[in-house]
Amino acid sequence: MSRNIYIYILVSGLVSFIIRALPVTIFRKPIQNKFVRSFLYYVPYVTLAVMTFPAIVEATQNKLAGILALIAGTVAAWFNQSLFRVAVICCAVVFIVELILV
Repeated sequence: MSRNIYIYILVSGLVSFIIRALPVTIFRKPIQNKFVRSFLYYVPYVTLAVMTFPAIVEATQNKLAGILALIAGTVAAWFNQSLFRVAVICCAVVFIVELILV
């Protein structure tokens, strides 16, 4: 079993290195294609959203509270509220909904 762990670590390190090294070696010139540039521009935002949104909904005792907090936070952010206000609004929505439903 201990030998397998070293193989797993070696393979995961190799894959991680290849993912980071390939773009540097393949793309030496600046990327001119607008579609590829816009795709690469939005990748970090999409990755963050994919990790964050399910956690917001599942972090509460009741999924409805998480969904309502997500909607309230999105509306508050849409109207240019500060990050602190958005967080307070989301927490208040979760608190009130869970008080009512539980």
